[in-house]
Amino acid sequence: MKLNPNKTALTVGTFVGLWHFVWGLLVTFGFAQILLDFIYGIHFMNNPFTIQPFDLIKWITLVVVTTIVGYIFGYIFTIIWNKVQKQK
Repeated sequence: MKLNPNKTALTVGTFVGLWHFVWGLLVTFGFAQILLDFIYGIHFMNNPFTIQPFDLIKWITLVVVTTIVGYIFGYIFTIIWNKVQKQK
């Protein structure tokens, strides 16, 4: 099955961007530290991280950068996928 590089890249980029958008919401409403403490705790580990106060510029930067990086990785994945599928 051949994948469309742009559609796949948009899908991955959007998913990764939305994931980090939600992370920003967790920080905004004070649930991020609780979530990290829980995740580390169920892995029998101490959480070495402290969540910083919410900053709108950092949040926008995080979402934009991760969306772009997700797009790039999705595009590269599709190119590799399509080449491997041709070889079969």
